[in-house]
Amino acid sequence: MANSKNLFTLSFILLIITYLFVFGRSKTLEIILSEYLLILSIIPIIITLFYFKKKLHNTKIIDFNKNNQFSLKSSIGFFLIFQVADYFYEDGFIGMISQWFLYWVLGIITLLLLQTINYFKNYQVLKNLNLDN
Repeated sequence: MANSKNLFTLSFILLIITYLFVFGRSKTLEIILSEYLLILSIIPIIITLFYFKKKLHNTKIIDFNKNNQFSLKSSIGFFLIFQVADYFYEDGFIGMISQWFLYWVLGIITLLLLQTINYFKNYQVLKNLNLDN
């Protein structure tokens, strides 16, 4: 998880630098603000994640996601496939890179959902153990 946080932070910084260089400040803000619904959807996911973290604060957490790791090679492969599709369907290079923020937000949502589901599964295990006692 720590490597994912660092990767998302670094990719966000590089994304914003690229956007500012290619699009300028106003177009960059327009692209970011156009995804406001996806950005707002992160809020209930974070609230749910913190709820389960609070419920499990003194409990050893089992990583149910350890066998479901997506390799970096696969991630890059999917990214390249989508980049080729975006190049053709979004009117070239500028349209292609304008989709990067969308991919970044979807990556954050995916990461948070995986963490939330893992905590939910741990919560269910703890709840079932308490019912058995």
